[in-house]
This record gives sequence, structure tokens and C-alpha cells, in this order.
Amino acid sequence: MRLGVGWGVMTTPSNGPAGADGGDPLRLTRAANVMLDGMGLVTGWSPEAERLLGYRSGEVISHSIETLMMQPDGAGVAAWLTGPEYPHQSRVITLRHRSGRLMPVAAVRRRLPDTAAGPMLLLLLADAVHVRDWQLRQAMLHGIITQSPVALTIYGPDLRVAWANAAARLELPGTFAQYVGRRENELYPGSQVLSSQYPASVTQLMSRVLDSGQTVVGLHYRGRPPADPSREHVWSLSYYRLQDAQGKPLGVCEESVDVTDLHHAQQRLALLNEASALIGSTLDLSRTIEELAEVLVPRVADFTAVDLLGDVLAGREPDARSAERTDGMCRVVHRSVREDLPEAVVTPGHTVDYREGSPQWQCLAGGQPVLTTVLDLSSPWLLQDPVRSARMRTLGIHSHLVVPLRARGVTMGVATLMRWRTPDPFAAEDLLLVEELAARAALCIDNARRYTREHQSALTLQRSLLPHELPTNTVVEAAYRYLPADAEAGVGGDWFDVLPLASARVGLVVGDVVGHGLRAAATMGRLRTAVHTLADLDLPPDELLAHLDDLVSRLAAEADAAHPCDVEGVVGASCLYGIYDPVTQRATFARAGHPPPALAHPDKPLQFPDIPAGPPLGIGALPFESAEVDIPDGAVLALYTDGLLTASDGDTDAGLERLGFALAHPDRPLQEICDTMERILLPDRPPDDVAFLVARPHALPAENVASWDLPFEPTAVARARELTRDRLTRWQLEELAFQAELIVSELLTNAIRHARGPIALRLIRAQDRLICSVCDHSSTSPHLRRAKVVEEGGRGLFLVAQFALRWGTRYAGDGKTIWAELPVPCLQAEGSVQ
Repeated sequence: MRLGVGWGVMTTPSNGPAGADGGDPLRLTRAANVMLDGMGLVTGWSPEAERLLGYRSGEVISHSIETLMMQPDGAGVAAWLTGPEYPHQSRVITLRHRSGRLMPVAAVRRRLPDTAAGPMLLLLLADAVHVRDWQLRQAMLHGIITQSPVALTIYGPDLRVAWANAAARLELPGTFAQYVGRRENELYPGSQVLSSQYPASVTQLMSRVLDSGQTVVGLHYRGRPPADPSREHVWSLSYYRLQDAQGKPLGVCEESVDVTDLHHAQQRLALLNEASALIGSTLDLSRTIEELAEVLVPRVADFTAVDLLGDVLAGREPDARSAERTDGMCRVVHRSVREDLPEAVVTPGHTVDYREGSPQWQCLAGGQPVLTTVLDLSSPWLLQDPVRSARMRTLGIHSHLVVPLRARGVTMGVATLMRWRTPDPFAAEDLLLVEELAARAALCIDNARRYTREHQSALTLQRSLLPHELPTNTVVEAAYRYLPADAEAGVGGDWFDVLPLASARVGLVVGDVVGHGLRAAATMGRLRTAVHTLADLDLPPDELLAHLDDLVSRLAAEADAAHPCDVEGVVGASCLYGIYDPVTQRATFARAGHPPPALAHPDKPLQFPDIPAGPPLGIGALPFESAEVDIPDGAVLALYTDGLLTASDGDTDAGLERLGFALAHPDRPLQEICDTMERILLPDRPPDDVAFLVARPHALPAENVASWDLPFEPTAVARARELTRDRLTRWQLEELAFQAELIVSELLTNAIRHARGPIALRLIRAQDRLICSVCDHSSTSPHLRRAKVVEEGGRGLFLVAQFALRWGTRYAGDGKTIWAELPVPCLQAEGSVQ
């Protein structure tokens, strides 16, 4: 058993019988005894008192005890002598030895039954130094019993548990009484001795120790303690026999130290030859090098640094000329037994320069390892590099090893190993082991380099197809994150967009193409372009997704025809598209196999609007439906791909809960919200592409929107011009009055001649433009054409197109809206109505 100290059995409680004093110098049987009467006169003087103080009994009998005391102790001692009795309370007093020297003495006072002559006192005296030594020994024994980390267990002559210290009892849950009388194999069933030179059973081993008296030290033992049955422990055990003063065996004491961590470290050292198979678990270049460093530190070295040539990091093929230069090397990873990396001179990502003649220079030039068993700090290459020399001198680095990272006949870099905490220098077996690990790592690094080059090419294509900057817009403030998948998953097809639309509206879109790789990225680019084109047509969200669904179906048919047996040729996608109108403060959303948006309110829990769930794009046959959502002031919309919710553990419900936490307090800056979402919802290496868009819509101030219902008759045109002129004057946009009145006149005239009433005019003062729109109840679409010389009409829309930045038509269920936009001069925009 793994338990504590047996010496504690020597102690006896302070209230034990006389003679069982455990060596206490102040016990009656050991101490110097002095009898005093009620006046403090000495009436009895024991031989022990004579040996302690040197006085014979005749010299002190009938004398006051105070004649032996030194002032100023006398007054205090006298009061103590005549005061009430406190059992077992000792006091150090100073007495004069017969030789004249002053002697500190520990004293205990005992009141005896009164006699005819009066009260009697008994003083127990002992050398204070001896008492202090005894107390320290007792404290040490008490510490071993209650505080020592070494577990001690005593087995009786029958080899059953008799006693255990506190450290040992930590392994035995419950009361210790239930374990008394049990054998070792009953407490640790299935345990095993890890040495063939000892019996397989600990009980047999203890029987041998009890019979022979031979001590066993450092026996390794494996088992599961009752207090931690789920984890296997390893202990280092020692056994010795306990016997009384006559040599009779009393039992066996077991000393136990838990060496589980040390044993595992030894196992890891034994598995170093197999560790090369663990390097290269991914095709990520940085991760592969980190795995090499993790294997080397702290198992082989106290510090390691891996430096690669610039061509390797750039994905290019290294050649012999680049391998001969150390000035183009870059520090990729370094690792130390200390977190503060005291050995590092260069930080990862920076260029490292090794002087000519240094071990790294020799290794890179010759392609052979360089082993320096005992490092000489006065070497020329160190004298030329004072920074490294000072670090090595301060830490006491004493052994140095540099191995090349070679694959396919080309050296790609070097790995440097150093020892300073480990006292043993690098040996030949260390060099052989590190060479094997470096060879495996170099091959994995070269594979990762080749894959990284292809992955970066695909990622470059994908990033070139995504928006580089979101359009600036006072109506919708937006921020985004796009995080590609890890190197193993490859490039995906997630995308997002913020699209300025007519009448100050804004389109918000997030999509996800099925699969990974170049095909997914290329498909994403085609779908994003299609969304831009369809959005410019002012299509409502459900119609836009219907057209997008047709496009995906055609792309899938083309891919299947070109690659009938290629699973990667399958085309599919999901999409969420919405249009926000700052005038009504409402957003219309439709989705195709995509998660709904999240709406974070400033004063309510997170809401997931009930948007009808349409099928993924490319399925066909089923229609898409849209829904309107009110967007209150201060709210934040979050659009995201499904990888955001499942990136951490694959649990969508848990992802939704974390999303709600990340979107709390929507009044924060959007970039801060994005950072929180990335930190809470995403691991360092997400298994799938993740794109999310966070938007804070803003309503247009009421004074920036003017609407009028007009009669369906020609006289309404003049009234519209007058209203337009007055409103522009109010907005301090008088210089736009001519163009605006002309556009309003032409749009109203066109509606009165070719459409049905009622009609309405709306002016919108946006950030940098003036929007003029006319609504009617006809679905007839106007067309821009060049009128002939002999024709009286047909020039209205041509004039509108000449003056306006752009114009267009938007259809609704009960008619259409024709709109046109005029640019607002910059100086006037700065003084616009807010």
C-alpha cells in the first residue's frame, strides 16, 4: 500500500502513564525532582537534580529555591510557584549551576497533597536545550505522520495493515478503520510489480523482508488506488523490518512515492523512435514543424529552434545555391522548457543570420549534422555573435546539436537543439535519434510545402472573388469575417455581400457552396456575380433565389455531363438574401437551405426571425417564400454560414447558445462583435470555411423623406415641381432644383400618360444623393429609346438618363416604382439635414 511514517508509534499521548513517556525529559521518571514546601524551601533533592545543577542535597536542603534563581526572573518565578497549577505547562527559568555558570532549565510544577507541615510542591527540571531537541524530534515525527508527502504504511507480523500516515490515507477513501486488517492485494487488486527480480506479489516480498530483515529500495509498482480507480498509478516502494529493543519483529514498514509522471516520461523516451510516425499528422507546414519541436522538447533537448530557407516558406523549390546561404533563413518555430523562451534570439517569422563557421552554417553547407558535446563559449563563431554568446553564458548552455532537414536530396533548413537544464550532454545515441526524427520531419515538411503552394493558389483565387471592402453606407453599417478552413479541408465556397440598391435600400447576402477546392471557389464566384446582376434588377428576395436556383441547376447539369463519375463535380449551395428599407425600417428575407439570420435587440433576448426554410439551391421544383422583419433602432443583424455554429464541436444547439452570448450588448462596435464571435465560436483551425456578416441598420430621419399622393391628372405635374422645389430649398439643395424638377416632371408625365392611378411622389435625401421616385398602379415597363426628329414625344426617359446617375424600375404586387438618383455636391452633403 502507498501510505506514511511508522516512527510515530514511538510517541505517547501526554496524558499517558508514567514510564511510557516517549523520551520526554520532563517526565517524572526522567526529570530532576525538587521538593518545595509552601515557603519555597527545598525539602527534597533527587540524584537527577544533583547531576543537572551540580549541588549535593545537603547544600540546598532547607534553602530557598530563589537562592538558585537569577534576577529579574525571581519575581516572576515566585508568582509562578505560588500561582494556580496548570498540568503539563512548562516554563524556562534560569538557575545558577554549582560551577557558577547560568543554565536555562525547563521546569514543570506539580502540587502535592498538603502535609501537616503545610503545602508541598514538586518541581520537574530538565536541561532546556535537551527539551528543545526532544520537542523538535517530536515535531518532526508529527510532521512525518501528518504532513510528509512520503506515504508510510505499517503492516503487522501477519502482513495486514496496522497503521498509515496522512499521506497514505489520501489514497484510501472513507474512514481508515475499514482498511485495518486487510492485506495489500485486497486494497490493490490486479496490481503488478514492475521488476522481474522481485516476487510478483508484494505480500510475498514483505514476508521475505520480515523473515530476513533485508531492506528493499526503489521497487516500481503499478496499480489503481481506491481513491482514484480510473487512473493507473506507478509508485516507487521501499520496505524494511520494524523490531523492538530486543530485536523481535513487529512488522514491515512501507515507504511509497508516487512516480507516475516520471514513469510516463521514461515511457515517452522509450517511444522516441516511434515519434517520427506522429510527425506530419497534417499537411500544414507550420503545424508539422511544431510537431517536431514538441517531440524534441523537453524529451531530448531543453530548447530547439527550426529555421527554414525563404524559398521553402514561399512554396518554391529550394536549390543548392539557396541551401548554401544562411542570410535568407527564417525562424519558423522555437520551443523551450521555459515559457519565457530565454534562449531565443530571434522571434518566429523573422530572418535569422548565422555567422560563417557556426554549426548552423556548417550543417547547411555540408548537409551533415554537427554535434558539440561540450560547448566552448570562446569559439570564434560565438565571439562574433555577442548576443547569442551572452544568452548561452547566462543560461549555462553546455551542449549543442544541429541537424539538417533534408528531403529528396535538398536541404530545406536546420534544427538546433541545446541543453542547459539537463545536466547530461548530447551523446551519439541522441544524435542518431534526432537524425531519424529530422529525416521524417523533412519529408513531411516538403509534402506540406507542396500542398501549401497549391492551397495558397486556391485561396488566392477565392479571396480575389470575395469583396475586398464593403461599400460605405450610412444606412447600413457592416463588418465581416471570412476564415478559410484548415489546410486539410481545403478552400471552400462561402461568400457574403452588401449591395447598395435603389431608393437607399441595401441588400445583404451570405451563401455557401457545397464542397471544397478550386471548383467550389469558382462556383462561388459565379453565384456571387449572379446575385449582383439579379439584385441590380430590383428583384425581391424570393424571386432572386428562384433565378439563382435555376442557375445552380444548370451548373450542376454541366458538371455532371463533363464529369459523370466525379463526386467533386456535384454542385449545390445555400443562400440567405435580404433587403433592408431604411424608410420603413423593415427587412425582407428569403433563404435557400441556409440558417436564418440572428437579430440582436438592445433590450430583448436574441431573436431568430421565422423565415420560411426553402430548399438548397439546385434542388428545383419547390418555391421560395419571403418574410418581413422589423428592425428596431440599435439592433444588429448577423448573417452567417453553418460552419460558424458547428465549428467547435458539431453541436448546432450549443453553437446557437454561444452565438447569443457573442451578440449580447449590440451597442458595441461591430468589429468588436466580430472579434467576440470569432473568439467564442471558432477554434484556431476551423474544419470548414466560415463567413459571417454583422450589420447595424439605420433608419433614415423622417425629415430626409418626403412623400405626396398626387391626383391622376396633368395638373399634378406642376404641383409636383412646386413641391420638389420647396423641399430642396428646405434641404439646402437649390442647385439641384432644375434637374430634380425635370426628372419629376418626366416621370409623372410618363405615369399619367401610360399607367394607372393613383400616383405618388417621393423624395429621399440619402448620404450623397437625392432619390426621386414615382409610384403608380401599372405593371407596364418603360423603355429608354432615342426619339426621331418628327416625333413629339419619347424624349422623357432619355433626358432622365442624361441627368441622373442611374435610374430604374422596381415592381411590387400592386404596381411599380420608377426612380432616379441625382448626385449631391460634396460641400452640401457635409451640411445635409440629419
